Parts: sequence; C-alpha cells; structure tokens
Amino acid sequence: GPILGAIKFTDNISQLGTIVGEVGNLLDAPEMVRPDHDADIHDLSIHFQDVSFSYGLKAPMPILDHINLIIKPGTMTALVGPSGSGKSTITKLITGFWEATSGVITLGGVDLKKIPLSQLSSYVSYVSQDNYLFDESIRENIRMGRLSATDQEVEDVARKCGCHDFIMGLEHGYDTIVGGAGGHLSGGERQRIAIARAMLKDAPIIIFDEATAYLDPENESLIQEAISKLVQGKTLIMVAHRLYTVTGADQLVVEHMRNFCKNARSTKKCGRPILGAVMKEVQRHDYCLKENLCFFRPLERCSEKVSGVQPAALNL
Repeated sequence: GPILGAIKFTDNISQLGTIVGEVGNLLDAPEMVRPDHDADIHDLSIHFQDVSFSYGLKAPMPILDHINLIIKPGTMTALVGPSGSGKSTITKLITGFWEATSGVITLGGVDLKKIPLSQLSSYVSYVSQDNYLFDESIRENIRMGRLSATDQEVEDVARKCGCHDFIMGLEHGYDTIVGGAGGHLSGGERQRIAIARAMLKDAPIIIFDEATAYLDPENESLIQEAISKLVQGKTLIMVAHRLYTVTGADQLVVEHMRNFCKNARSTKKCGRPILGAVMKEVQRHDYCLKENLCFFRPLERCSEKVSGVQPAALNL
C-alpha cells in the first residue's frame, strides 16, 4: 500500500534532512569581511605571527597553537609531519580559505584580512590531493587556470606536466568531456590536469598539498621534474609525507601534534641537523622544546647513515 511505498523513501528523506541542515549551516555562517580595493603589496614574503587555529569555539584543542613561520619569496618550503598535525591547515590559511583564530598572517607585510580575496587568489595557485574537475572538456578544465590562454598555451603546459600523451590517447583528445568531478578519468589523470591548470595560472606562489599522492612512481618522477622547471623563481610550498619528494627544499618545517614532544633541533652531526636522525627522533617523540614547528635550512643530504635511517626511506 502507500504506507509501505513511503517507507522505502525513509533513508532518502533522512539523507535529505542532513544535507539541508549542512546547507543551512553554510548559509548561516558569517561571511569573511574583506576590503573592496586592492592592497599595496611590495613583496611576497609570508609571515605567521603567533598564529593559532581551531575548528570552531567548541574544539577541544587548536590545530595550530601559537606558531611563527617566515616563508621568503622565491624559496621552497616543505611542510612535513604526522597526519593531523596541521600541515594542510597552514596552506589553507595562506590561500584565505580559512581565517586564523588568533594571531596575524601577512603577505608582503599586509594582513591577509586586509587583502581582497580576488587579489589574494591572483597570487596563489593551490593543488590538493583531491582536485575538482568540472563537467567540461579537458581543454577547458586546464584553461580555467587562465581564461585568456590560447589552445596552444593549454597544450604546451599539458606537455610540460606530462598530460599530453594520455590526453591524445583519449577518443576526443583535449575535447574529451571529463564527467562530473572528473569521474571519467583516473585519480592520477585528474591530478595531472589539476597541476597543469595551476601551472597555466602562473601565480607567484604555488602550493602543492600532497599533489602527487595519486601518481605512480614513474609519473611522479616526470611531474617532479616538470614542477622543478616550472616553479623557478616562484615561492613553492609543499606538503609531503614522502620525504624524497622535498629533498630540494630551502626550508623544512617539521610539524608536531600537540600531544607530541615538540623538537628534534638538538639532533646534530658535524654541526648540522641531519634529516634522517631528526625524523627518527620526531617519530620517537624523544625531544622537547616550546615550539610546535622546527626549522632546518638548507635541507642537508648526508651520505652516511644516521642511526641506520636514510632520509629517502622515511615516510610520515
């Protein structure tokens, strides 16, 4: 009867209620207040000054707790550490996706809260593990990095990012429709298109949040080589679990969860921090200082093993 027929939709009605609630919470959330006029930014240095962040007032602990960090223009900074330690949070604060709970983040000496989101977005290209592709052609998805780009520029950047061969292997090449959220492509293919889109944008600050996570070793090597050429002279910020992907970093930032002991600075050999020993001690939680972030620059490549650990073999 009609009652039994209606019961079949109980689960759907429950899901609809949850979705409507989430949409309502989003619409009721306060908007970010930003100025209407572009800020006068003289350089692209990024400075975190006593920054804390938590997910709402009821969060039991802050994700970031009074951190200080300086990222100089034209350098590569690698963020490493255990899952949940706040690596991706730092990148999302830089891009303006979230606002710090306390403290100040500046770009070129200007508080991010005083920079219009459109202006901030023009300075930053962001590639995460999970990238969204629109239900358009591959060509148009790449072109979204810079809408004024010609077809030739789109194809050139695709070649540099290792996309061209697999795109030409598709039935309609660059005119192939990728499907909703890129569902007609594999995770690795979507990732490469997202990287090409970011490269086409040609922003001075590039953030890769585990951007090569879905790539097989061969394609990862190709992408790493392409990235190294395409980001010359730009500020590059990379979140990484596989440490061999950031061995060219000018600055290595090791993040720790609040319930971890917080430092391995005292681990030195030949007067310099050695990555293998540092990361081994971070994992063992043996060293304690007052700060949540540890800095090592430049990232040293040491030929001898330290405590039987080679940097390239470490994963966090």
